[in-house]
Amino acid sequence: MESLKEIKKRINSVKSTRKTTSAMRMVSSAKLRKAEAVITGMRPYSEALDDVMSSLIYGDTPTPLAEARPPRSVAIIAFSSDSSLCGAFNANIIYKLAKTVSAYKKSLQGGNILVYTIGKKAYEAMRKLHIPTAANLEDLAGKADYNRIADLATTLTELFIAKKVDRVEILYHHLRSAGSQILTSEILLPVALPSAGAGKPSAPDEYILEPSAKRLLEVLIPKAIKLKLYTALLDSNASEHAARMIAMQTATDNADDLVDQLTLEYNKSRQQAITNELLDIAGGSRK
Repeated sequence: MESLKEIKKRINSVKSTRKTTSAMRMVSSAKLRKAEAVITGMRPYSEALDDVMSSLIYGDTPTPLAEARPPRSVAIIAFSSDSSLCGAFNANIIYKLAKTVSAYKKSLQGGNILVYTIGKKAYEAMRKLHIPTAANLEDLAGKADYNRIADLATTLTELFIAKKVDRVEILYHHLRSAGSQILTSEILLPVALPSAGAGKPSAPDEYILEPSAKRLLEVLIPKAIKLKLYTALLDSNASEHAARMIAMQTATDNADDLVDQLTLEYNKSRQQAITNELLDIAGGSRK
């Protein structure tokens, strides 16, 4: 049995750890509220852009970014975090990324696979698995920068148009709620455009478009791709904060339980020590 001094030392240590986990939970909660506010504020712009694009797609409005072709070369973008202590957030994305790369290696039969990691954890995991990465943007995991993520989208768009990449896939966590983050896989390129006339009226004759609908789509679709990639980044950042908040809440609760157990053990040991002293005194007085 541990001595009273050792138990007291453990109680103080656990209480100190609890203060840290509680503070980290509150910080993550504040960051999560801020991230949710950014996503909510961006949603009307995203919806308006989709509506404009849908209204322009009628008749024959082809775009090279929507060209579906058999994949011979693919690019995968995985969103993780730069730091740990966020539960299974990084482990899930790393497992999904490794599984996706393995599946493409089998289906492409020697085709080129470009892996882009956002977050130090995914990059380090790929190094350990000996999977080469085309680029790592670890700073974006902690601070969302639209310009940098837009540059990445532009690079991938140019590779797709030049037919150096036939498919671009993104892996990230979608924040459904503070307690639920959904691991999501989406195809960024080729762009999935709504079919002409599918539940949508054709463009009214009284609307005169300058420049043409095709030219407008050539401008708007790259913007939509950048916005989708930026949205995935914001979603991943918010999911990281939510996962860390839950992990730190669980750690705080566990610390509370451990303190209660150690306090009970301390009281029992202290009571036992007092009882033993009383027995010694009583036994000595009879002698």
